[in-house]
Amino acid sequence: MKNLKLLELGNKIRLERLKRDLSQEQLAEAANVSIRTISDIERGITDIRYTNLLQIAEAFGLTISKLLDFKYS
Repeated sequence: MKNLKLLELGNKIRLERLKRDLSQEQLAEAANVSIRTISDIERGITDIRYTNLLQIAEAFGLTISKLLDFKYS
């Protein structure tokens, strides 16, 4: 059973990536994580590590709190 919060966060990251017209590969490179990590996070099938969350937020030019703010879009 998938964790709904992980799915919600994964969807938020996917939407941010698409809004910036980035591929998973481009985001992975910018965040210094693997493409598989990005894919797993976006699908909500892996618990995201703090360091990965920080790197993804920084790749978007956001703070972690802004990335976790589900009212922000």
